[in-house]
Amino acid sequence: MKKGIKIAFTGPESSGKTTLSLWLANAINGVFCNEYAREYLEWKKEYQQEDLIEIAKGQINKWSQADQTKTLIADTELFVIQIWSIWKYNSCDSFITQHAAQQDFDIYFLCKPDVPWEFDPLRESPEHREELFNIYQQTLLKNKCYFFILEGDIVNRQNHIKKALELKGLVF
Repeated sequence: MKKGIKIAFTGPESSGKTTLSLWLANAINGVFCNEYAREYLEWKKEYQQEDLIEIAKGQINKWSQADQTKTLIADTELFVIQIWSIWKYNSCDSFITQHAAQQDFDIYFLCKPDVPWEFDPLRESPEHREELFNIYQQTLLKNKCYFFILEGDIVNRQNHIKKALELKGLVF
């Protein structure tokens, strides 16, 4: 696998982002960069809209600390925070929108919520996953991001990731 590439997994809650990003990082010996929101909310159970700015800053910091010579595999990205802020609070701080527009991932994998919902105390919206998925897709299109939709079972998703990376000139 070519080094220095940045790959992001995105999509609604409980759609397979972490599972797939961990698998890919292990498969290619890439650098896995987890979702900072989980760390942040571990000590601060209740959050407000202004906390989303701190979460975005923490996520950006995690990416900047990763080994830049290896492929970065992120199990989230800033559109997630932007979309959630608008969904939950009907607005989004300009810090988040500006940095989301400037993130420089080479490829995005948009995870379709066609897998069973798994309870997690940090997840809030099981009944709106499909609607949120559509917002993610429109956001990626609007921002002219290079992305692939992942759907189906884990094997189908993994095979699709391999094919998509080969199309980008990246091989395992």
